[in-house]
Amino acid sequence: MTWAGSLSWTETFAMWTTVLLVVHLMIAAALVAVVLLQRSEGGALGIGGGGGGGFLTGRGTANLLTRSTAALAAAFFTTSILLSILAQRDRAPSSVFDRPGAAAPVSKDGAPATPAPAGRGGVLDKLQPPGAPAIPQSK
Repeated sequence: MTWAGSLSWTETFAMWTTVLLVVHLMIAAALVAVVLLQRSEGGALGIGGGGGGGFLTGRGTANLLTRSTAALAAAFFTTSILLSILAQRDRAPSSVFDRPGAAAPVSKDGAPATPAPAGRGGVLDKLQPPGAPAIPQSK
């Protein structure tokens, strides 16, 4: 096992991104479990909606589940934001205005070329296998 001091910056960065991603997935699974444990008011998927006594009953359960849901939700949002920041860290800033645009097709005489009419030499006609039935034409 190598120590964090002997790793390069990119290796350390990748390691912490992986750790944060695993923590994020564990938080997401715990959040789903806590939400499903809550009492169902309308007969939905909640498994804690039944009557009778048990481990998680009464008012204390509502406070415990509500607070744990809020804490897990806050942790989920925090890890989501941190993962998006870490994902953007490797990219160079760019803009659509910095990229060269595609040139408009020009005919041989210098005038802008007109696109081929549908069903007469377009892309779909080139993709059609030979011997296939003809495409119906509108008049």
